[in-house]
Amino acid sequence: MSYPVYKKVNARLAHPDLSAIITLSLILIVIIVPVLMIGSLLVTQSVNTYATFSNDGRIGTWISDVANWLRDNPLTASLNVDDAFWTEKFSSAAQSITGWLFNFARQLTQDSFKFFGLFAIMAYTLFFLIRDGEKMLKKLMHLCPLGDKYEEKLYAKFVATAGATIRGNLTVAVIQGALGGILFAVTGIPAPLVWGVIMTLLAMIPGIGTFLVWLPVGVVMLILGNVWEGVLIITLGALVISTIDNFLRPVLVGKTISLHPLTIFFSTLGGIIVFGPSGFIIGPIIASLAVAFWDMYEDYYRSELENN
Repeated sequence: MSYPVYKKVNARLAHPDLSAIITLSLILIVIIVPVLMIGSLLVTQSVNTYATFSNDGRIGTWISDVANWLRDNPLTASLNVDDAFWTEKFSSAAQSITGWLFNFARQLTQDSFKFFGLFAIMAYTLFFLIRDGEKMLKKLMHLCPLGDKYEEKLYAKFVATAGATIRGNLTVAVIQGALGGILFAVTGIPAPLVWGVIMTLLAMIPGIGTFLVWLPVGVVMLILGNVWEGVLIITLGALVISTIDNFLRPVLVGKTISLHPLTIFFSTLGGIIVFGPSGFIIGPIIASLAVAFWDMYEDYYRSELENN
């Protein structure tokens, strides 16, 4: 993803080492520094939210108010809502989510020596991949027995599909999560960053989406009497957060080929199971490579397939 930046910089400077250093510095500044800052804030908000759901009696009060509203409403009175049951389940689910976020963020930073050691190895490796990536690719293509025609098609297809998948899913999901977090902050929802991260993760899985967060929160706000907050959350959630991908995805992806939503769905879930949180990205990338091989196979055997 960063190699085109290196090519543009090197075209001006004509100095591969310096161009690679500048590109690597941009990656660190634009991506990694904000991620570390957000991770630090995420740890703080996760701890506070976990403590709130564990010890604060207001959670039980909120659920009791919602239960009373459901009992007094003719449409939902027959549900026989159990206050104690839902208080326990809601608190347990909230503790599990915030606890997972806290543990994940803590694991990234608890062993400073290991963290910075791996970080240095990553940066050192990335420098040479940026500077010598094209030479490595040509050497690999020279050793590969597929032939330059199919190797170039395989590479072009993989780069296009992987790039489109990242731009069309990861970027849109981050934007949706950021908008959701800002909306929650404006309406006074506790731990907006935590909820923003959760919405980002949900937005990356096709068929699920951010509505699983903003819709229940908006409804609860209305039930609790916070009318303008609830109306604002539901309105902007439906009209902006959940629909913005329809406008951004064509712009970010362009005419390149992205993965089918069903492929993204299973590759994302499989990536999470195999690789953990980083599987949100690794899974679709591997699926992109598989699709590239599939298209290469179809192209190679096109005549035989058409005759059959």
